[in-house]
This record gives sequence, structure tokens and C-alpha cells, in this order.
Amino acid sequence: MPDLSAFSLAGKIAVVTGASRGIGAAIAAGLQDAGATVFGLSRSGTAPRGVSAMACDLADDTKITQAFDDIAKQHGRLDVLVNAAGISLPPSNAETELARFRTTLGTDLTGVYATILAAYPLLKTAGGSIINVTSINSVRGFPGNPGYVAAKAGLAGLTRALAADYAADGIRVNALAPGYVATEMTAKSFADPAMHEDRRRHTMLGRWGQPADMVGAAVFLASDASAYMTGQELFIDGGWTTKGLAISSDKQP
Repeated sequence: MPDLSAFSLAGKIAVVTGASRGIGAAIAAGLQDAGATVFGLSRSGTAPRGVSAMACDLADDTKITQAFDDIAKQHGRLDVLVNAAGISLPPSNAETELARFRTTLGTDLTGVYATILAAYPLLKTAGGSIINVTSINSVRGFPGNPGYVAAKAGLAGLTRALAADYAADGIRVNALAPGYVATEMTAKSFADPAMHEDRRRHTMLGRWGQPADMVGAAVFLASDASAYMTGQELFIDGGWTTKGLAISSDKQP
């Protein structure tokens, strides 16, 4: 039998942002199931059962600092930080489009970096693992939401930059990039028959993802099983970013 102990998170302390719903909630619960003690940060202050919920708005630097100060008092270290919090704002009128862009980057990129900086002393103590949740938007152009696309591309770049900066501290920095996953953020396209089918057909595996589909990759990146991996972006997208020519049902070129 293979030794799977490297995948265990027993004894590890983890923080997951955006833990109240969707991908963040699934990852928080998954890390706990793998043995970690998990703190779930969210604006609502809610988290899955067994995860210690903490109210924290990533747009508020003071709240971020306070959250990690509280964790430091309880444990003195942090082994895993998962940055899953993110927003995607609907388009509005032309006068507020720049505000929409700035707000999106403020949470999805600047807020993530602020979280990492606040967590850094605790991660350095443990030689921890940072997992940034990006998106297929980090490498593909999507219409109608330039702030979200720019933020996720920037977060992929930040992942590589911090992997270089933090390697000497024993901190690994990787990204997990979901494809189309059925969450509150994608509810509109999931519910629209034409949009739902368009996205399903573009995915090699022929279905939308579920939040639970992200858990295995998150546990891997958080655990010692990925001890020689840093600066990478792992796509969990059902084959979306790999797919080229759409082949018809008769399989003819």
C-alpha cells in the first residue's frame, strides 16, 4: 500500500478566506476533514460546521490585522493560508465603470496581498503554504468584466512573485485556478439554459464543476505531498483551458 501520510493535515493550522460559501466553504471543510484546525474568514462571519468563523472584510486592513493577531495569540503560527475570497460585480453605467474596476481589484488582488502580508510572520514561523484561488480568467480573455480578469491575472503574477520572495523563508506559494463552478457568483449563467450549455460544451469533461471538485487539489497544495512545488498555477477546470477545436459528434476533422 502507498504511504499517503504526506497528504494528512493533522496538527496544521489553516486560514481560509471567503469561507462562508462556494469554493471557500468547500475548501475550509475539506482542510478540516484532512485534519487541520481551520479558521474561516468572511464578511458575514459564517463558516462550515467545525470551522472557527471570524468576521473579516478584506477591504479593511485593520480587520485583517486583528484577525491574524487573534490567531497568533491562540496558536503562534500558521501552516496554510487559502485566499478564496473574491467578488465579481455586475456592469453599471459608464460613469461608475472605473469605480467597479477599482473595487474589484481592491478585494480580489490588493485585499489578497494585504492578507498575505498580515499572515506572513505566522507563515514564516511554520514554513507554511499559501494557496491563491485564481481562475481560468487568469490566462483567458472573457468579456464584460475587465476588473475580474485583470485581478485574477494579477493574482497569478503575484503568486509567482511571492514564490520567489518567500522561498528563503520556507514558504511555498501556489495558485488553484477553478473553471466554471456552480456557485452564487456564477448563478446567473448556470440558470440560463443557453449560457449553461455553452459553458458545459466548452469543458472537456462535459459538465460544470462543483465546489467539492476543488478540495482534492487544495489539500494537496496545503500538505507535505506538494513540498517541492511552488510558484505554480494548478488548473481544476474540467479541461477548459486545454480545449482547442470543438469536435462535432461524428469526430471528423
